[in-house]
Amino acid sequence: MRSRDLWQALSARRYLLSAWPWRATAYLVTGAVAGAATLVGLAVALVVGGALTVVLVGLPLLLLTALAGIPLARLERRRLRLIDRAPGPARPVRQPPATGPWPWLVTRLRERATWRELGHALLFALLLWPLDALVVAFALAAPLHLAATPLVMAASGGEEAKVLKQWTVTTWPAASGVAVLGLLLLALGGYALGLAAGVRAELARVLVAAPHEGDPEARVVELTRSRARLVDAFEAERRRIERDLHDGAQQRLVALTMALGLARLDAPPGPLADQLAKAHGEAGRALEELRELIHGIHPKVLADYGLPAAVADAADRSAVPVDVALELPGRLPRAVEAAAYFVVCEALANVGRHSGADRAEVTGGHRDGRLLLRIRDDGRGGADVAAGSGLTGLADRVSVLDGRLSLSSPPGGPTLLSVEIPCEWTERFA
Repeated sequence: MRSRDLWQALSARRYLLSAWPWRATAYLVTGAVAGAATLVGLAVALVVGGALTVVLVGLPLLLLTALAGIPLARLERRRLRLIDRAPGPARPVRQPPATGPWPWLVTRLRERATWRELGHALLFALLLWPLDALVVAFALAAPLHLAATPLVMAASGGEEAKVLKQWTVTTWPAASGVAVLGLLLLALGGYALGLAAGVRAELARVLVAAPHEGDPEARVVELTRSRARLVDAFEAERRRIERDLHDGAQQRLVALTMALGLARLDAPPGPLADQLAKAHGEAGRALEELRELIHGIHPKVLADYGLPAAVADAADRSAVPVDVALELPGRLPRAVEAAAYFVVCEALANVGRHSGADRAEVTGGHRDGRLLLRIRDDGRGGADVAAGSGLTGLADRVSVLDGRLSLSSPPGGPTLLSVEIPCEWTERFA
C-alpha cells in the first residue's frame, strides 16, 4: 500500500482546512525527534561497546547494536499511521529453531530484513532526521515568524521588529506586508510539508514496511506460515468431522442396532426373525466400521488424553507386540500431536504388513524444544519411503511443521524411523 491517503488529500481543494497538514507536520517532527534520539543512542552504544571490547564485555553490546534497526523499524511502521490510516505491514519473521536468547539472536542476524532495517536506522540517524527538521523549519517555523511580525513590533513598543534576525521593519505597513507574506508562505508551506511527508513515508515503506517480492527469505517465511495455517485448518476440520460422526451418525447406528436387537428378540421364529438377525448383524458391522473410520480420522483418545495415551492405544491395536516408552509430561500443539500420532500408526501398520518383525518399540520424548520419536522393529529391513510405504505424505506433513522424518532400514534389519518436530509445551500435566 502506498501513502495514498495523503496524496489524495494533497489534490483536494480543502487540503489546508483539513487535518492533513497537521498530520504531515507531526510525522516530520516526530521523525526529527526520533532520528536525533537514534543518533545519540547509536553513538553511545558504539563508543561504549568499542571501549569495552578490550575486556570482551563490549562485544555483546556491539552485536545488540546491529539489531537497533528492528525497534526503529517498528516505530516507523507505527508512525506511518499519521500518513496512512493503516500501519505499515510488518516484515515476515522467521522463528528460531530453538528457545533461548542465542538462537533468537543468530536467527535475527541471519535475516536480510535485519540488515536492511539497520541500514534504514543509520540513514535515519545521519541524514533523514536533519532533512525533516529543515523542512519543518523552512515550511512552518519561518512563515510563522513572518506572520508574527506585527506582534513582535507591538511587543517592542511599535518602534521596530527583526524579521528572521536579518531585516529590520520600522513601520506598521511594512510589518503588515511581511505578515501577509508570511501567511502566503505558510499556505505554500502546508503543501510543502505534505509533499515532504509523503516522500519520506514512501522511502520508509521501501526500507522497512513494504514486502519485498524479490526477497526469497520473505517468500519462504510467508510460504511456511501459509502451509502451517493450512495444517491447522485441516486438523480443525478433521476434529469437526470426528465430532459430527461420533455424536451424530454413530449414535444413530447404536440406536438402530439396539432397536433391531429388541425386535429380533420379540419376533417369533421364522423368516422375519432371520431377516431381523441379518439386519442386526449388518448394523453391528456398520457400527464397527464407522468406529474404525472415526478413529482413523482423529481418535478421541488423542484429543482427550494426548499423544502418550494415543500411541499406547495404537500399540494395543497393532498386529505386532509393541513396547512403548514415551516420556511426555504435558500436551504439545494439536498439529504436532496429530502428525506424530499418524506417523506412529502408519509405521506400526507397515511393521505388521511388510517387516516380518516379532516385536517393535516406540520411544521418545521432548528435549531442547523438539519432539523426538523413534519407531524400531526387528524385521527383515529393506524398507524404502519412495516405494509406496505410505510415509511420503507423512514426511510432507512433518516438514510443514518444520520437522524432519528419516528412515534407516538396511537389508536384514533392523528398521528405525525417526521423527523430529520443533515445538513447545502448551500444557503441563500436574
